[in-house]
Amino acid sequence: MKDLLKICDLGRQDLAEILALSERGDLGRPLAGKGVALVFQKPSARTRNSMELAVVQLGGHPVYIQKDEVGLGERESAEDVARTLSCYHEIIAARVMDHSDLVTMAGATETPLLNLLSDTDHPLQALADLLTIRQLVGRLDGVRIAYIGDANNVCRSLAEACALSGAELTVASPQGYGLETVMDTLPDGVRQVADPAEAVEGAQIVYTDVWVSMGQDGEAEERRRAFAAYQVDAALMARSADAWFLHCLPARRGEEVSSEVMDGPRSAVWRQAENRMHTARGAMAWMMTR
Repeated sequence: MKDLLKICDLGRQDLAEILALSERGDLGRPLAGKGVALVFQKPSARTRNSMELAVVQLGGHPVYIQKDEVGLGERESAEDVARTLSCYHEIIAARVMDHSDLVTMAGATETPLLNLLSDTDHPLQALADLLTIRQLVGRLDGVRIAYIGDANNVCRSLAEACALSGAELTVASPQGYGLETVMDTLPDGVRQVADPAEAVEGAQIVYTDVWVSMGQDGEAEERRRAFAAYQVDAALMARSADAWFLHCLPARRGEEVSSEVMDGPRSAVWRQAENRMHTARGAMAWMMTR
């Protein structure tokens, strides 16, 4: 079995296998009679629902564990939490504030660990993004993707996923909010620009995320000023190659995206949300075979 903490933990063949498993409707019951611990330091509608259903579809029993029930790093060390949960569960899946807690947990037990989100990475979202893009465009290699806004954990994982799959990613961010703030070196096929119009030129996919993520409330006004020119609206979408619109959700309509785009005929955000469940199922099935 294998941990999945970052997209770059995968090889090209691993990625292909996970996406193939994600598209299969019936993967059997590899988790029959087994538990999967779902540790949530941060709440999430999509992550909880997609993971619980994915575990059930594989025949397992999901156990949702809230922040106060484990007190990760406070009530109990990350190592001891991982060791305890490994006594009961086949997989530990965790949505955490600090990526270093995942690394610590992974080093403390042989039970495979799945990253549901950390401050630096969101691998399951990137897998759902790739599956959605392949369904929409028919391929990944050479697909042109524009990401508009904050180069956050979602963007970082997407960049790594694009490099693995052969997709081309252009990220448009204001100064100080680009990929250079979260990655030492940009992967092959990934570039950073300042102008959203330049990024979407010829793009087949236009992607955005919130300007103010959970835990950044103290920076809200500063961020809204910095990103004011980075809204994905109908005028920006018109500069693309009749692109599909993606958003990892939740969206703040009227900020990073207009309702016209969000609800428009080229919006695929609900298919993207559904694919969170399919790729969670595929990733766990893949982990069970390692």
